[in-house]
Amino acid sequence: MEATREAILAAAERLYAEHGVHTVSNRQISIAAGQGNTGAVGYHFGTKADLIQAIAQRHTDAIEHLRARMVAEVEEFDGLRQLIACLVRPVTEHLAALGSPSWYARFNAQVAADPALYDLMVETANSSPTLLQLRLLLDEWLPDLPSEVKTVRALMARHLIVQMCVETERSIAAGAPASRLNWQDTATDLIDAVVALWEAPLTSARGGE
Repeated sequence: MEATREAILAAAERLYAEHGVHTVSNRQISIAAGQGNTGAVGYHFGTKADLIQAIAQRHTDAIEHLRARMVAEVEEFDGLRQLIACLVRPVTEHLAALGSPSWYARFNAQVAADPALYDLMVETANSSPTLLQLRLLLDEWLPDLPSEVKTVRALMARHLIVQMCVETERSIAAGAPASRLNWQDTATDLIDAVVALWEAPLTSARGGE
């Protein structure tokens, strides 16, 4: 039973990543998972939204484990860069651990681009206790930044991380030289960029330009 569920999860993640959520049927997933019963997806997971949440949750759990370990190793945060590193590196370390080809970054981007499923992905990500802890610390680190600006910059940071992970995953899967894009350098570049994003000066005439 568990082997069947894992086969379905793996097949669905790959097919959704390659072709998008709405172009892939449960029947295609069942066949790709080696299941003779084309109703296997519905039997094991219910709706498509339930299947997508199951895929997302197993990755979220793995990333949470890495992030909790990283946060526990920090005695006291001494700067914004250290805090951002705890947000970024667990994601890239998890993707690196998946080997190649991996599909989660592209799956994540496909689902995040769907208005009907975006909230589901955000809800799953927000179930991470250490992620919520780091967001509270981020608020404390940037007390003078208006809440609406924090909201926008958090969205910008999220999209930057998602899309750069897609580019790196795609490049590695295509066999590009490691000197071009790799998970370690992607993490460092993302930390640099996200820190700069959060520390960017605030234009006083927001909304009037």
